[in-house]
Amino acid sequence: MVRMLSPLVKWFKVGMELYCAAGPAAPEAVARAGGRVFLDLKLHDIPATVLGAGRVVASLPGVGLWNVHASGGEEMLAAAVRANREVGQARVLGVTVLTSLDAEALRRQGITRSPTEQVVALARLSQAAGLDGVVASPREVAAVRRACGPDFLVVTPGVRPAGADAGDQRRVATPTEAMRAGADYLVVGRPITGAPDPVAAARSVLDEMEEVCR
Repeated sequence: MVRMLSPLVKWFKVGMELYCAAGPAAPEAVARAGGRVFLDLKLHDIPATVLGAGRVVASLPGVGLWNVHASGGEEMLAAAVRANREVGQARVLGVTVLTSLDAEALRRQGITRSPTEQVVALARLSQAAGLDGVVASPREVAAVRRACGPDFLVVTPGVRPAGADAGDQRRVATPTEAMRAGADYLVVGRPITGAPDPVAAARSVLDEMEEVCR
């Protein structure tokens, strides 16, 4: 997939499924092929564990972005920032609210804020702890921009081209909508990897993004 898409795509997400199957060999293979890696492991543990794991993650070849769950709290986020500064040149992101969750799912967890309110609260916590940005659905990008300013990175999953199956995602938007809201990076997985022609699918997403930038 990397060889197929590398003429069009420079960043590749390595998530839990692939990393659990192949370990560090996965981001290393992407790096050897000339790609940059978003290592999407969503670390969430006590600060000492995240500090140790973060040192490993941030030092892996090709990793330019990696993340932790912002709900792990201020001390855990600070540990991630410390690990990143000690060993790597990467940028670390706080995962706010998973795109598979909606207001009712949050309510069942005892969270009375709306998804947007919860995302903004976690984005502010992440920024205060020194993280470089957050992972947030397209629905909350504009609110994060207002709360955290133009230089705070917003990486946006839940991006689905018009007419694509949303799958298990709840808070989704098209590439055009995500770009217009102010996203820095769009994460587009299954609409490309599951397409009959992944190259054509990727090119279609890029064409839509370029239209917004003109």
